[in-house]
Amino acid sequence: MNVKERHILSIDLKSFFASCECVMRKLDPFQVPLVVANPKQGDGAITLAVTPFLKKQGVKSRGRLYEIPKHIKYVIVPPRMNAYIQFSEAVISVYLDYIAKEDLHVYSIDECFLDVTSYLHLYKKSDYELAEEILNEITKRTGLTATCGIGPNILLAKIAMDTEAKLYKNGIAKWTYEDVPTKLWKISPLSHMWGIGPRMEKRLHSLGIYSVGDLAHYDKNQLKNKYGVMGEELWNHANGIDFSIISDMKIPPKEKSYSNSQILFKDYYGENVKIIIQEMVSVVAKRLRETNMHSSAIGLAIGYSKSVGGGFYHTMKLDTPTDSEKRVGEICFLLFDKYYQDQPIRKVGVSALRLTKKDSVQLDLFSSIEEVKKEKNEKEVLDMITSKFGKNSLLKASALLADSTIMERNKKIGGHSA
Repeated sequence: MNVKERHILSIDLKSFFASCECVMRKLDPFQVPLVVANPKQGDGAITLAVTPFLKKQGVKSRGRLYEIPKHIKYVIVPPRMNAYIQFSEAVISVYLDYIAKEDLHVYSIDECFLDVTSYLHLYKKSDYELAEEILNEITKRTGLTATCGIGPNILLAKIAMDTEAKLYKNGIAKWTYEDVPTKLWKISPLSHMWGIGPRMEKRLHSLGIYSVGDLAHYDKNQLKNKYGVMGEELWNHANGIDFSIISDMKIPPKEKSYSNSQILFKDYYGENVKIIIQEMVSVVAKRLRETNMHSSAIGLAIGYSKSVGGGFYHTMKLDTPTDSEKRVGEICFLLFDKYYQDQPIRKVGVSALRLTKKDSVQLDLFSSIEEVKKEKNEKEVLDMITSKFGKNSLLKASALLADSTIMERNKKIGGHSA
């Protein structure tokens, strides 16, 4: 395989919130039945974390209290996010004692990627030996326990950590490219694969794809025709290929972009949030048309409710720049279906990135010249009407639905556009 191998560590803090609570209370998370949840929310409260002791009994994090079997006794403690952030910062300081900031990517409050390729000669250790030392140092300084996946790229390191590291006493698993057919391809259901959410799983099922091996052997060109750049990425990942490098993940110089975001007044889910996404896509696409700009990368940001925490932000690069509302919407829904994990949503953002002046119309595999002209003419008429009579003068029928926010947002001066 003509891919440069690196030495990547994917490190996750085990049962993070619950373990932090145990450390602060001088308890052993492997011996104590502790649940982090908001007790004021009753049995419907989300279990933000449970101790490894409870996980062994089949209790899952991110469920509901009423889902815990009645015969299992446990202690509920409310979340303390400021304390967890301090623990996370202490762990990051351990990483920075070993590597430079450029080689560290903070994936979430309890998970990081480390590129140790350039440090093995310095420390005169293998990647496995260095991982052992770092995990031991985390426990020594913070009292927390971590697991680690090691791989030749970010993808395989992450999947090794997710699927195998917890099986070993020292919490470390190492995968190589040779493990792709014997380990990666066996992963099923598809949602157990990093980067494939339950909704993308359903889309792939419609193509007869039920395991990572099925995906790896599916026609790459058909996947790309159906899902664009994301289809190619899915195929690459199923074959253990990942070209991303941690040092390239650092925030680049700010480029011109258009974005639209909002904080939602209630929890939304997969069933109703797409109304909001489509409304925001319309705003961003209109801005592109008004300024005669094309976008060659689209981003979608989803922020989960405070009761759950987290969310995601992902972008997709386009082979052909666009200002098409239809195309931007399709990409946002693809990103949503790939990464959404069925959690309550309180923030949504849509971005058009890598903008260029629109000098001509370029066609792609998804559109004919007639379709492009028809959409262009329709949007020009709609833009003219709303510019003359106001944003609420002409709206889609979905604006009348209870979950829509577009009319209220249009009344606000300036809104949330940027």
